[in-house]
Amino acid sequence: MVKPNPFIIVESTRFSAFDPFKVKNIVWLKALISCNKFTTAFSNSSSMDSFPRSLNPNKHLREQFVSNLPGSSMLEVSALLNNVALLMLLRHTFCSQTVNDACRSLKSYLASVALDYVFLVLPTLLIFTVLAEWVYICLIGLLLLLVFFTAVKRTYSLPYMEGPNASRASISSYRVVTMFITCLCILAVDFRIYPREYAKTETYGASLMDLGVGSFVLMNAVTSRQARNIKSSMSWWKAAFKSTTPLLLLGFARLASTLSLDYQVHVGEYGVNWNFFFTLAGVSILTSILNVPAEYSGILGSVILVGYQSWLTNGLNVYLLSNERGTDVISRNKEGIFSLFGYWGMYLVGVQVSYYLFFENHTTKQRSKHETRIRICFLTIMFWILTLLIDRYVERISRRMCNLAYVTWVVAQNLQVSED
Repeated sequence: MVKPNPFIIVESTRFSAFDPFKVKNIVWLKALISCNKFTTAFSNSSSMDSFPRSLNPNKHLREQFVSNLPGSSMLEVSALLNNVALLMLLRHTFCSQTVNDACRSLKSYLASVALDYVFLVLPTLLIFTVLAEWVYICLIGLLLLLVFFTAVKRTYSLPYMEGPNASRASISSYRVVTMFITCLCILAVDFRIYPREYAKTETYGASLMDLGVGSFVLMNAVTSRQARNIKSSMSWWKAAFKSTTPLLLLGFARLASTLSLDYQVHVGEYGVNWNFFFTLAGVSILTSILNVPAEYSGILGSVILVGYQSWLTNGLNVYLLSNERGTDVISRNKEGIFSLFGYWGMYLVGVQVSYYLFFENHTTKQRSKHETRIRICFLTIMFWILTLLIDRYVERISRRMCNLAYVTWVVAQNLQVSED
């Protein structure tokens, strides 16, 4: 004989009069049914992804939106950045008089800001989003426009910056472009209009946003006191404390804000608790502890990079790319901690490159801009050849590990932009 379901009997019972005791029993039974279904679903789930891991319902979806991406190609990234470089040249070629007069009056300054928006901000935003499929066509079109305006410039003899301030202006333009592209990509990556192939790669590959942290490390190296061969009057630990305290405060502030707001964090990028500011602070600490002259820093950086790459190819890359994590601090933040070796080596190489290009003869005759361009062109070709060889025969580019191919690619790409 089939036993009747007590839940059905209770729920289907009709009362001739209001009975609060029976109604209370029905409410409790329905609550038990819901708890039973909840417990069954949780126990039958085979993975953590089948059940929400956060009280924020959009956190997991947003993490998936920027995860498991393969990137684009080195050629496409180079074309994108060359578009920005050509826009900078067009801005200077077409409106160089406004640039020189921008600091003289408020009216000239506002006109310069408006032209920057028209010639740089708006076209770059369009190229990185809605015109991404026509990036090579845009590059050809901008190149033709530059040739045309260069011919016009020769006719009207517009001024062009030369002399001792030329190198400083080039470095400033390079820093502005780096900061502008980084801010634009960070703000745009959360929208669907931004192509997914430009977001950060998961393991191996090259994308536009992969250049971000490497470019900042290299930019710090180019403008550092070490590259300018300026001796500090403070001891190494005081200098390290002064340079790393703001970065550590920013790092802990970001960590506290993401935890308190339950904000999405892509763990495969730096780790569970690590972030970009901790990486910059770690590079600064290592550089302060082992401070070498600028003319020899590239040698030390190359030794560190080759040794780190050997460690990667002997099994460290498998550990860093795996999703398994322990409970200790190193295992939870393995990507950020071990990649410090790559970023430290990149910083040291950048110091010697900057010294070689801009500050080697700062006490003697000022190097001409033409000679500097020749040196940049030579180094660009050399680092591009190294990048292609290492990426093909040693290990593919990986921002997550900051391997040797990634370092040479970042240096080559930044030198190419600065050359333009």
